[in-house]
Amino acid sequence: MEGPTARFGGSEQVGAGVGPILEKFDAVSHIAVLRGGGLGDLLFAVPALAALKAAYPAATITLLGTPIHRALLEAVESPVDEVQILPFAEGVRPGDEDHDELAAFFADMRSRNFDLAVQLHGGGRYSNPFLLRLGARHTVGTRTPDAAHLERTVPYLYYQHEPLRALEVAGFAGAFPVDLEARLVPAVGGAVPEAAGRDRGPLVVIHPGATDPRRRWPTQKFAQLAAACAADGSRVLLIGDSSERELADRIARLAAAPAVHSIAGELNMAGLVAVLADADVVVANDSGPRHLAQALGVPTVGIYWVGNVINAGALGRSLHRVHASWTTACPTCGIDITQVGWTAPRCAHDDSLVADIEVGDVYEDVRSLNAQKSATQAA
Repeated sequence: MEGPTARFGGSEQVGAGVGPILEKFDAVSHIAVLRGGGLGDLLFAVPALAALKAAYPAATITLLGTPIHRALLEAVESPVDEVQILPFAEGVRPGDEDHDELAAFFADMRSRNFDLAVQLHGGGRYSNPFLLRLGARHTVGTRTPDAAHLERTVPYLYYQHEPLRALEVAGFAGAFPVDLEARLVPAVGGAVPEAAGRDRGPLVVIHPGATDPRRRWPTQKFAQLAAACAADGSRVLLIGDSSERELADRIARLAAAPAVHSIAGELNMAGLVAVLADADVVVANDSGPRHLAQALGVPTVGIYWVGNVINAGALGRSLHRVHASWTTACPTCGIDITQVGWTAPRCAHDDSLVADIEVGDVYEDVRSLNAQKSATQAA
């Protein structure tokens, strides 16, 4: 059987975490971590960032991320020392590439003399060549069979829990896990909207959006849930970014309850952190705000397509409940939707894949978590 020295590029295995923990690199003072994407993508990387900071406490960690990542990390305490915004680049940050901007970015990054660059951005087809252009002494990341080699690589297989995947990569950089999931603390106090005043019943926050429309629970079901929560004495706030304002407003109108309010499009990142941290329960699709609420220690009820449970579901059930739809074919064309990721085509249809999840089941979990929190506070 092939041993760890040959398999892992000359490094020895020193322990076990999510996967093998390999020898730490020597003299690491500057670490770059590549993780583009949205809010949830960053939150999936936070445990790995914490592990790297624990393994290399004297090193500065530079996140190569997106504007929303910078906004979040300015609103919370985190292991990241600075955020550098990625230029538009195919497969790394969608947008029109500018050759001069890319050249200036890589020149700046090479001048920083990174000792270690860690790729937590997909299977590496585009992100590994991008990472290699940073000129770091050591490189670690994931890799599909068609991706460029790094010094140490973890095989990328689509169905793996994303925070654990990132931790497995961190282990190849010599970092033992500190947390299995993201844990964050607000750094500054954002303003909580007046509608969320603490003098009236539990606060239920609902985020009805998701980047992929197939992950969205139907509008009518969110409205029924909001109305039911309001009827039992809860205050309900609907949140979202400016693109989700119309969706949230429509749900508030359909709920037709004085205790249901939409504040979608009204919050900056510090405000979003404050609202989520103030909530008693957060209900959401598989989306960034749900993952952020979990990282802030707030109970959540998540609505998931079953494949996304594998990749992004909460690990525990004392504070987090998961409702999974077992739909495996597109409701319109019948294509097998379980074959997803870097090799599989996506059909053109945006039918909800979670429409079969019942309102009553979600509502019972909201009631249960509210009662659990009330009992804890009274004890």
